[in-house]
Amino acid sequence: MKLKTALTKKQIDFLNKYTKGRWKINSKTGLVDIEGDFDCYNKGLKTLEGIKFGVVKGDFSCSHNQLTSLVGTPQEVGGYFSCSNNLLTSLEGAPQKVGGNYCCGRNLLTSLVGAPQEVGGNFLCSYNKLTSLVGAPQRVERFDCQHNKLTSLEGAPQKVGGVFQCSENKLTSLEGAPQEVGGWFGCECNLLTSLVGAPKKVGGNFLCLKNPIPEKALKLIWERMQTGVSYYIALASLKKEILDEKQKDIEEKQKEMEEKQKEIEEKIKEKQKQIGEINSKYETVLAQIGNDDLAKGASLLGRFGVYS
Repeated sequence: MKLKTALTKKQIDFLNKYTKGRWKINSKTGLVDIEGDFDCYNKGLKTLEGIKFGVVKGDFSCSHNQLTSLVGTPQEVGGYFSCSNNLLTSLEGAPQKVGGNYCCGRNLLTSLVGAPQEVGGNFLCSYNKLTSLVGAPQRVERFDCQHNKLTSLEGAPQKVGGVFQCSENKLTSLEGAPQEVGGWFGCECNLLTSLVGAPKKVGGNFLCLKNPIPEKALKLIWERMQTGVSYYIALASLKKEILDEKQKDIEEKQKEMEEKQKEIEEKIKEKQKQIGEINSKYETVLAQIGNDDLAKGASLLGRFGVYS
């Protein structure tokens, strides 16, 4: 079978315009190989002019266009591959081997089927409409799937060398999350009511702001899970600790109230004693005053108008 290797003038002009290096048609595959980079960033393109690329030794960027398909893009890219900011709904036809970063963010992707299983750098698929991570690469440096519609992390790589970011989704648990993350792990702004499936090892911070369960509680549970216990045992441990602290607070307040009551009773007794002493002194004085003296005193008071 004879390979079709001829290119139209339009295709040749297209390659010459956007290739940084040298391109050639591979006589064995009939595909266009490039010794260098290919960059058609932000050119308003709707297609790649029907060109089928084979191996690109450098970088390949077709981002910020109006592409709806990746059919024809390279099978292998030595540097980074970027198809972000297009109108893609699928990664079918995308490179299966990428040596650097793989960027497919800000498209209309609902699935990662078609993505390579190994990426030499970071895999960035944020700001899409993903409902599943099935098909995601299993070996990456950093994985970023924030701002999607994920309800599960099933399909995510189980080991990530750097950061794993899954914030701004609809996750209620972390089932399917990588179990080992070299950098920080971000799951902020989700619907988390459970940490089932959370990583067993995280090299950086565990970020969990703005979820139904307060960040402090989630972090305390996660810290307990880092000792090797399951989510449910960590949760039970935290509940017991909280209840014990509340009981301790109640007992301390009761003790404080008892001490205050005792102090009040002692003050009352002291006042009663003082009143008794005063009454006793006046009774002694009154007993020493005769009846005549009392009558004289009353008469004097009357003269000064005390009883008038």
